[in-house]
Amino acid sequence: MSTALELPDPRATLRAGLPDRYLTPDDIAEIFEVPKETVYQWRKKRIGPPGFRIGKHIRYDPADVLAHVVDRKSADQDAA
Repeated sequence: MSTALELPDPRATLRAGLPDRYLTPDDIAEIFEVPKETVYQWRKKRIGPPGFRIGKHIRYDPADVLAHVVDRKSADQDAA
């Protein structure tokens, strides 16, 4: 029996429903399968999901991330 705590895959959690915690830049990078530096560039250019600071840490509200995905999907469908 393993004593290591296994964390759920953030991508599976987001698809199944909103997680009950704020997401980190690492979570965002994993969900969108991009490098973490890309997440920071999105924030700098204000083109990615909106994040906020808690002290020196950046966090993302799962509801805002989901809304960003919905907006992007509808924008892509409108452009087609």
